[in-house]
Amino acid sequence: MLEYRYDTQLLIEGNGLSEDAIADYITENIAGDCLLAVGDETLIKIHFHTNTPWKVLEYCASLGDVYDVVIENMERQECGLQG
Repeated sequence: MLEYRYDTQLLIEGNGLSEDAIADYITENIAGDCLLAVGDETLIKIHFHTNTPWKVLEYCASLGDVYDVVIENMERQECGLQG
């Protein structure tokens, strides 16, 4: 059994985005691991394993336009099922 079930990936488009600020907020406020926040001031790619992907979406949506959202259930994948 995995500690964090959902592989959460998305893009945030906005102005004045900061990889470090986003990574710090997620790390401090949302339980999970394997965080990547990469990009520039106008586009950030997020990758994060968590049990509460809706919290990631809610936070990221407060920063700009969120799109290309993918949430996969890694426990199902581990069992050979569609994630």
